[in-house]
Amino acid sequence: MDIYDLIAQAIARKQQVIATYNGYRREMCPHVLGLNKRGERQALFYQFAGDSSRGLGAPGSRHNWRCIPIDELGDVSVREGDWHSAPNHTRPQTCVYQVDVEVSY
Repeated sequence: MDIYDLIAQAIARKQQVIATYNGYRREMCPHVLGLNKRGERQALFYQFAGDSSRGLGAPGSRHNWRCIPIDELGDVSVREGDWHSAPNHTRPQTCVYQVDVEVSY
């Protein structure tokens, strides 16, 4: 299955995504999937575990949002687990310009 389709399915089922990006293993919950302003596939994730060049804030921190180009993800898998987000999840996002899939609350 294409990574884009796998992440779309994870959004619909509220599943966690585990992947590598920029050399770091990340555990994330995908919230929005689509295209950026350049027409590239991109997603907005909430990272709740793993590593990051910036580190992670406390659980629920607004600093754990990650805007990631889909084609730069590696070793992608999905799993069942708790859904993670931040209280500011309802604020308008600018990561994905053309939204194809968005999590429902």
